[in-house]
Amino acid sequence: MRTTKRSLQKMRDNEEKISVLTCYDASFAVLLENSGIDILLVGDSLGNVLQGEDTTLSVTLDDMAYHTRCVTRGSSKAFIMVDMPFGTSQISPENTFENAAELMAAGASMVKIEGGRIMAETIRFLTQRGIPVCAHIGLMPQSVHQLGGYKVQGKTHYLAKQLLDDAVILEKAGAGMLLMEAVPATLAKKITKTLVIPTIGIGAGADCSAQVLVLYDMLGIYSGKKSMFIKNFMVGAASVNEAIENYVKEVKSGKFPGLEHIF
Repeated sequence: MRTTKRSLQKMRDNEEKISVLTCYDASFAVLLENSGIDILLVGDSLGNVLQGEDTTLSVTLDDMAYHTRCVTRGSSKAFIMVDMPFGTSQISPENTFENAAELMAAGASMVKIEGGRIMAETIRFLTQRGIPVCAHIGLMPQSVHQLGGYKVQGKTHYLAKQLLDDAVILEKAGAGMLLMEAVPATLAKKITKTLVIPTIGIGAGADCSAQVLVLYDMLGIYSGKKSMFIKNFMVGAASVNEAIENYVKEVKSGKFPGLEHIF
């Protein structure tokens, strides 16, 4: 039986940590869910790790639908979350619904949309029409040029309050989960305690309901500068399978992320 939004909410309510990794193909889908991963995130990070691009901005809806179908074919248990790529949700709610529906038809259990309160109307439109949405705040890779680079968000009192307010607004609009990227751990903890829905952290401390990393990063397959919130789980592991199992164990126990991985 496939993991559902309801079962993930129950895990959050029972304070059971949720494990998430990105996934882009059928082979890794089998391996990840057999290793205990709860959510497979078909991320637009495929633009970086598969296509060799500097940003995620060139990833298309067709790219995301293709990789969603691949992951779905290899998965029977995990919840499948799919990023809406740049330009497919920053439009009218009606057009966003059409794009999201294409990803749902490809096998998504939920779509993820970057953006703060400005996306509330779109999220409300989608969720009222049967499309579950995970909101994404903090560092938003699709807005890298507007943000001025890959920088920690919410460091001042004003910006922290803005992110907290955004989170509340998005939950009220119908978001079923909230991903926070590169925000101070104390802020992520406050947001997690304020909301009812599960929160997913990447570079957001250990108090989020769930943790996510890019698969290639946690396997030590990354180029360029390593972000401080990444841990290479291949270190000390005899196989890829063991590395993924170790990641699940550390997320579930609260060992990861450690103090060295948070802002």
